[in-house]
Amino acid sequence: MRGIEMEADMQPVGTPDNPQRRGFLQALGGLAAAAALPPSATAAASPLLRTIPRSGERIPAIGLGSWLTLDVGDDPRRRASRLPVLQAFFAQGGGMIDSSPMYGSSEEVIGWCLNRIGDRSNLFAATKVWTVGREEGRQQMENSRRLWGLPRFDLIQVHNLLDWEAQLDTLKAMKAEGRVRYIGVTTSHGRRHAELERIMLREPLDFVQFTYNLADREAEARLLPLAQERGIAVIANRPFRGGSLFHAVWGKPLPAWAGEIECTNWAQVFLKFVLAHPAVTCAIPATSRPDHLLENMGARFGPLPDAALRRRMAESVDRI
Repeated sequence: MRGIEMEADMQPVGTPDNPQRRGFLQALGGLAAAAALPPSATAAASPLLRTIPRSGERIPAIGLGSWLTLDVGDDPRRRASRLPVLQAFFAQGGGMIDSSPMYGSSEEVIGWCLNRIGDRSNLFAATKVWTVGREEGRQQMENSRRLWGLPRFDLIQVHNLLDWEAQLDTLKAMKAEGRVRYIGVTTSHGRRHAELERIMLREPLDFVQFTYNLADREAEARLLPLAQERGIAVIANRPFRGGSLFHAVWGKPLPAWAGEIECTNWAQVFLKFVLAHPAVTCAIPATSRPDHLLENMGARFGPLPDAALRRRMAESVDRI
């Protein structure tokens, strides 16, 4: 399924994903040809970039998650099937790739792919530390750097607040020494928002990451406004709610207003809702398929929904 997708080579014909997620690029046939295409032909403007408040650096607003979709172990065939995803991502001007030691072999697979990609100058490498203990955290972060094959990460985050005080102390020291550019903390599935809010008020964070999508909008109440107030960049994870948003609209045509914001598929509708919030810096949908990657990247173009349309979109999902 889209979001948390089935493996491309295992997906059965007739699942909700196949007819619902076909985009204009699929009709061209051939993933290599699709990956070489320029950005959306309907896009007159430049792709959407967002500013990191702490530095003023601008990064592409659509990134790439890696949970499950890149956790394919050392199987040569499955690894080779993921390489076109990253190639298409960079060909389309993608920047942030987000991972974690929690995601099985994903970091190793990312490193394997990066080593086979020529121009990756846009890469914004983001991972996490997910362990208990200061020394354990340092060792884990160094292992992640080795797996990716990088001199340093752009961003390291404390994953799901695990031992966050100890790990954040290490990250602050690493940033001061120039061994990482940005630091942050994460949570997911709408959990531990109150604790995250306290950390945002107390600590000098560059980034926070939490769940935000059309169905999970709790972050609108406190976390998103607080991020704006404190000048903290926001990474929105689970923008498709693990694929369940696609199930919710299965069999339903795109509404008429989708054309007003130049959406050609449901993925772009879901992503544009997320990106329309001014506090969101980057959304990180995960995919194992280049055609779906290209559909996702299309959300960088064209107008975003205004406040009135965002309310209509939320009300539509609430009624399903």
